[in-house]
Amino acid sequence: MSANSAEAVGQVEVVLVKSGRTKIRYPAELLHDDGTRVAVRAPWAGDGVRDFGFVRFEPGDVFTEYYWRDRWYAVKEVRDGRGTLKGWYCDITRPATLVGTELVVEDLDLDLWRSADGTAVLRLDEDEFAASGLAASDPRAAAAAENALDTLERLAREGDFEALLA
Repeated sequence: MSANSAEAVGQVEVVLVKSGRTKIRYPAELLHDDGTRVAVRAPWAGDGVRDFGFVRFEPGDVFTEYYWRDRWYAVKEVRDGRGTLKGWYCDITRPATLVGTELVVEDLDLDLWRSADGTAVLRLDEDEFAASGLAASDPRAAAAAENALDTLERLAREGDFEALLA
């Protein structure tokens, strides 16, 4: 399967790369691939509970994840085991690639959280992004990442956010 194939495969393995190393990989159900946007669903793949203060990711949570081949972000809808929406966790990434059954995404450190009710929109990890050195090593990518974060924040605050996922 080519990097731009719209052919469905049923199962994929999401591979999150950070600083040239695989940070995590996990199996996911392929829900949709239209050649530009890939949607997958997977249970929380972390070890135990991760408490961010504004949300807890824990066993039983289900993530419906949206990746784009032409955008510098991924949006992850987070629901608890009963199906109650917790919110959306957004990773700023290079555009995703799907090769065979591997969906590869390079994390660029910046993140955004939007609560289920839309009242909390939080920019995250800007200090990690600054420390990454991306602005010096790849200024074009750094600018694209910052633009993507600004775009997601605007959509999250102005109410057009959920249209991304329709």
